[in-house]
Amino acid sequence: MPRCAAILLAFFVVATGASPLIAEDAPDFSKGGLPFLKKHCVECHSGKEPKAELALDVFQDAASLVKQRKIWDNVLRMIATGDMPPKAKPRPTVAESEQFTDHIKAVFDFADRHAKPDPGRVTMRRLNRQEYTNTVRDLVGADFNPTEDFPADDVGHGFDNIGDVLSLSPLLMERYLDAAETITSRVILVNPPAPARRYLSGRFLQPNNAQTSQGRFRQLNPTSTEAVHSGPFTAGGDYLKFSADADLIVRANLYAETKGTSPVKVAFFLSGAGVTEPSSDAEIEQLMGANVAAMKPIKIVQVFEITAREAKATQQIEFPYNHLGVIQRAGLALMKPPAGEEPAQLFIEHIWSEGPLETRPASHVKLLACTPGKTPAEQTVEVLTRFLRRAFRRPGTPDELARLVKLVETAQAGGEKWEAGIQQAIQATLCSPKFLFRVELDDRPQSPDTQPLDEFQLASRLSYFLWSTMPDDELLDLAGKKELTANLSAQVKRMLADPKSNALVDNFALQWLQIKRLKSTSPDTTLFPQFNEALRGAMLQESVLFFASVMREDRSILDLVDADYTFLNEPLARLYGIDDTNGNLKGQKVEKPGGEAIRGEDFKRVSLQGRARGGLLTQASVLTVTSNPTRTSPVKRGRWVLEQILGAPPPPPPPNVPELAEDKQATAGASLRERMEIHRKNPACANCHAKMDPIGFALENYDGVGGFRLKDGTFDIDPSGEFADGTKVKGPEELKTLIRGKKELFARCLAEKMLIYALGRGLEYYDRPTVDKIVAALAAGDYKFSILMTEIVQSEPFRLRRGSDVAE
Repeated sequence: MPRCAAILLAFFVVATGASPLIAEDAPDFSKGGLPFLKKHCVECHSGKEPKAELALDVFQDAASLVKQRKIWDNVLRMIATGDMPPKAKPRPTVAESEQFTDHIKAVFDFADRHAKPDPGRVTMRRLNRQEYTNTVRDLVGADFNPTEDFPADDVGHGFDNIGDVLSLSPLLMERYLDAAETITSRVILVNPPAPARRYLSGRFLQPNNAQTSQGRFRQLNPTSTEAVHSGPFTAGGDYLKFSADADLIVRANLYAETKGTSPVKVAFFLSGAGVTEPSSDAEIEQLMGANVAAMKPIKIVQVFEITAREAKATQQIEFPYNHLGVIQRAGLALMKPPAGEEPAQLFIEHIWSEGPLETRPASHVKLLACTPGKTPAEQTVEVLTRFLRRAFRRPGTPDELARLVKLVETAQAGGEKWEAGIQQAIQATLCSPKFLFRVELDDRPQSPDTQPLDEFQLASRLSYFLWSTMPDDELLDLAGKKELTANLSAQVKRMLADPKSNALVDNFALQWLQIKRLKSTSPDTTLFPQFNEALRGAMLQESVLFFASVMREDRSILDLVDADYTFLNEPLARLYGIDDTNGNLKGQKVEKPGGEAIRGEDFKRVSLQGRARGGLLTQASVLTVTSNPTRTSPVKRGRWVLEQILGAPPPPPPPNVPELAEDKQATAGASLRERMEIHRKNPACANCHAKMDPIGFALENYDGVGGFRLKDGTFDIDPSGEFADGTKVKGPEELKTLIRGKKELFARCLAEKMLIYALGRGLEYYDRPTVDKIVAALAAGDYKFSILMTEIVQSEPFRLRRGSDVAE
């Protein structure tokens, strides 16, 4: 093992609780740990009045340690940071501290491996803002954000879906009541409006004759050689609101004057782009007008006989336009009269459309759909039974259903419409704790025994994990048939392929990477003039698209560290100095011809050359949020890698440590590296900086907004770093090689973060076997993303539960 990797692994052990010392025999605390305690700790921490009210002399064997795990986590943390033993006392050597730490970890590791499996308990979770928004979208079809006035959700363990911090304040309860009223008033219309009407006066029909046409009617003379007079006359499909969803009636008001004796016939037709199944040439030849040929393709919808002969008694003709798609125009044309007969003259008042005929929103139609022929009472039961199953994410109980039915009946008895009663029932449901919280009812809440979640509870855990929303009908149907557990792998695959899995990117990835704060980051635009709002958005979108590609393409999670592709638009490509989709650099020789130029705001997938870019570490979003407004921060970047990539966060900085000098004299007289070297001479800082700084310095070629550079002001960039053991790393390529070489550390870190997000709680010592199993499965399966997700969903903490009668 390289010496640098060994240091990272050792630090990881202290910080996370993983132990490389897994012995077959139980560790003997009396030999491996007690001597250290007696030498360095019990002098102060013993007796009736121990320092800090912490007595360590009571710990004489491994069993006593396991019972007080939280105390020992704190003890190890104090030793790792050097806070204990105090400076005035003899201090252990680094080797002694590491040996003691490893032994304590081995004690806990042995206990965990031989303990009864424990899935833990999850605090009943309130829907956070995003989950609430997504759930009402899928439940009732709300097409707006009802949470704009909600207070922000608290964050725990890095995520905003942690049950322990999702409290319900009086203010939030008020917002829920207001939101429920707003939602129901918009998704169900008790008094739907009349269909809209759009009139286009004859003189504005095409060809437009608004400048010369006078009066109320537009004359169509088919014998004229000018299209503006002979027609056909048309109205634009966009004005008439033609669409694939349109359910309209298209009408025209007109009359005719004729000298002949045969019937006057007029064709209503559709023409131009969007027409399917056009009329034959023989049929079209029967239309009169100088402009007929130019309007092909033409579909004659219906031919009418015009009997009206005067303006005061016009005739109205119409045809239904039902979901025919987007068609360019609708028009009128006179049909040819019998041979030898003079054509009639047509006078058109307007062409107009009415619709959509269904003015109730789609949500209204869907929510209130019921079987024809049932009595009103039966329809109420049908509608509310279906709604409760989806709102509570399980079938409603008879009592729950009866209360809502009574609410509808009371509204109707008071003279309100049936729709108003259903509206009130839905509003009440949206305020219920059974909707607002992810309730997992337990018939044995005090039992320490492990038991599986019921199928509906499992469906909710799965859907809120992968989609941040309620289960869909397929999940609920499987749960109802008790077949979900047997089909978990297939459902994970289906759900990750669904567009709703974008929620996993937005709600997990952006919080894990800590780049949501990019929205409020403010780099100094004097020092970084290229930074603007367009670039800010592009930075975030690159990371979103990149993580989504790893997820959707089921790539190795190691690609998150180092990949040969990314996604760029023109502003971001300009920052990176990349010219085309083959990754050729601006102003340099084209190494890979045939690339497409990157222009505009749209993102393109780009194949990268070299390893200066590729992976999360070198994306502008990460590099910007780990910088200060006026300069880079090797410390922030190093800490970010340790925390979010390696899962080995350094301890908090000691108090009263002076900030790095930032005045003009300091920055002009020494490089950032030189000033940090002075800062590191403080013994209290040296230990942690020895871990963070080499990582941060390896990324120094990227400025405060992620642009590549060779100089920092007048100083040359030195991207090299040296760990405490003498191992060296230089530049992002070597850093990515180092991290990828210790892929089990990254896999464990990502598995822990994802498991926290999936469970909605922090991880405990009893979760370590689960994490170990997930990491082992990843290693055996080429670290595929789908394996991570499937292993989490099939893990005991995700599928099982226990009561509270277990020592936490």
